[in-house]
Amino acid sequence: MGITVDERTQTTPVTQDSDGGHDLFAHYIKKEKIVESAMTGKTVKALCGKKWVPSRDPSKFPVCPTCKDIFDGLRPGPEEND
Repeated sequence: MGITVDERTQTTPVTQDSDGGHDLFAHYIKKEKIVESAMTGKTVKALCGKKWVPSRDPSKFPVCPTCKDIFDGLRPGPEEND
């Protein structure tokens, strides 16, 4: 009597839209996109590339380090007058 080994490999492709660990962070997106997404249900895209429909309170999560690095590297916009 022999031993039979049934070896199967399952792979799941990781795409840019994959959540991965991104759900563990609050991401940087344009404010107007948050309102648009809330009204239409459309996805938004963070600076780091994550795409999703916002539904959680971002203040409960740490800031995405990739978004922060990108944001910190951006040039400041025009200053507003008081």
